[in-house]
Amino acid sequence: MKKLVALLLVAVMAFSCLTACSKEEGGSSSSSSSSSSSSSSSSSSSSATDDVVKISLYRDTFNLENPDAAQLKKVQDKINAYLKDKGYKIEVEIHDIPNSEYPEKANLALANGEINLLWTASWQSTIGTNDLVPKNACYDLTSLLAGTPLYNSMDAGQWEATKYNGKNYFVPVYKDNVEGYDLMFRQALIDQFGWNISSVKKLADLEPMLAQAKEAGIKYPFLLQKTAMFYRYYIDKFDFFTADSASNFVSVSKDSNSVVNTIQTAEYKEYCNLIAKWAEAGYISEDEVTKSTPETATQSQDWAISWWTDVPVNDEADARYEQDVTMQNYTNRWAHSTSALGSCYCVTANSNEAQAKACIDFLGLLYTDSTFADIYTFGIEGEDFTYITDSADGNAKKVKQSSDKYNHSMWESASATVVTPVDNEPGNKADLYKTFNGGAKTSPAAGFRFDKTPVDAEYTACKNIFEEYGFPLETGGIAVADVDATIAAYQAALDAAGYQKVLAEFQKQYDAWKK
Repeated sequence: MKKLVALLLVAVMAFSCLTACSKEEGGSSSSSSSSSSSSSSSSSSSSATDDVVKISLYRDTFNLENPDAAQLKKVQDKINAYLKDKGYKIEVEIHDIPNSEYPEKANLALANGEINLLWTASWQSTIGTNDLVPKNACYDLTSLLAGTPLYNSMDAGQWEATKYNGKNYFVPVYKDNVEGYDLMFRQALIDQFGWNISSVKKLADLEPMLAQAKEAGIKYPFLLQKTAMFYRYYIDKFDFFTADSASNFVSVSKDSNSVVNTIQTAEYKEYCNLIAKWAEAGYISEDEVTKSTPETATQSQDWAISWWTDVPVNDEADARYEQDVTMQNYTNRWAHSTSALGSCYCVTANSNEAQAKACIDFLGLLYTDSTFADIYTFGIEGEDFTYITDSADGNAKKVKQSSDKYNHSMWESASATVVTPVDNEPGNKADLYKTFNGGAKTSPAAGFRFDKTPVDAEYTACKNIFEEYGFPLETGGIAVADVDATIAAYQAALDAAGYQKVLAEFQKQYDAWKK
C-alpha cells in the first residue's frame, strides 16, 4: 500500500508538472502573441503617423554660453505647433550646442547618423563646408530644390555660387553673402586731425595719418587685430579660394584667371615691405606678431585705424566697439566660392528622401515666413523677445531681445529678408541686404572648390610653414632689410614641405573645373 501510494503521488506530481509546463508554454505563446499584437499595434500606429516626418536639427549657439534646455523645448514645441497649423507634416527636434563644443559634438552626432539638418559654414573647423563634401556627408539636393519655396526665396546666383562640383549640397543663409573690406577710423581722430579719409585709395595713403596718431601717443596707430591681412586687402587682385589666410600662398589671379604662387607676386612683396616699414616706424605694434594685442583693443582709445569686413549696415560697429567709428571702403565686394557659405545648412547624407524633402520644406517656410523665422531666431514672444514700433525709424516693426535662455541672430538662422530687424538695426534692413549683395562683382573662380585630399599632408605642412614665415612677414615681424630674404626662405621651406605638388594639384583641378 505504501508503495502504491508513493507511485500515485509521483504520478500526480508528474501530471502537475506536465500541466504547469504546458501552461508555461501556453503562457509563453500567449505572451508572444500579445507581444506580436503589441508590435502590430505599434506598427499600425507608426503607419498612421508615417506621413509625419521627423527630422533632427543641430545648430551652433553663439549668443549664449549655455543654452537653456527647458526653454529650447518650449521653442521647439511652438515651432512644431506652427508647422502643424500650416499644414506641414514635419516634426523637428532641435539641438542647440554651445559654440565652444559645437564642432566636437556635431561631428560625433554626424558620425552616429543622428543629424538630418546641420548648420555649418565655410570657416567652421572640422565640420565646415570644405570638410563635409570630401567626406560624402552631404545629401545632393540639386534635383529636389527646383521650384520649391526655398529655391525661389533667393536669386539663382546664390545657388550657383554655393555649388560644389555643379551640385547643391548647401542652403545658404541669405545675409551679407559677398565679401569686401573697409578701413575703419575712430571718428574722434577724424574730427581732431581733420582727416579726409575719402582720399585714401591705397594703403600707403594712410602714412600721414599714422604719423599723426603715433605722435599723439596712440599705442596702435594701425591695428591689425592679430590678423595677417594680405588676403583681405588684395581680394581685388586675387581669389584666395581656400578662404584661409594660412594658405594664401596660392590663389587665382583675377586678371589672368589662372592659379598663381601668390608669395612670388609683386603685390605680396609690396605688402610685406610696407608692413615692415610701418612696424619700424612704430605704426604697427610688436603685439601683432606675438599675438598679444588685447581682444578688447578695438573697444579702447588705443588705436587709430584698423580694418572692418564690409556689411550692409556698417553702423553696427559703433555698438560693438563702444565708440563712433567710420568706414572707408577699400576693396570691391566680391561673390566667390566661400562668400555665400559663411552661414548655411546641409541635409546629411544619412537622411532618406522623405527626410531630405522635409528639411527643404522646413527651410522653405523658415526663409519665407516672418513669424516662423522670428520664433526660430528669437524664441517665444513675451518671454524671449517683444515686438516694438520704432517711431524714429518710420514706425518700423522691430524686435527687442530680452532673454538669457534662448537667443540667436539672423545671420546664423534665416534669411535677412524675413527675420524682423532688432531694435538697433534699420527698418529697411531687407532692402539694404538685397542692394549690398546685388552690387557685388563675381570672381572668375566663383563656384570652384579645391579638394585637398590628394595632397592633404603637403597642404597641412605648408600651412604650418605659413605660421613660421608668412604670419610675421604680414604683421611686421620682419625688418625691411630682411623681407626679400625671408620671402625666399619662405618659398624654400614651402618647397621642402611639398608646395610644388600642392600648386600643381590646384592648377590641375582648376583647369578641369574651367573646362
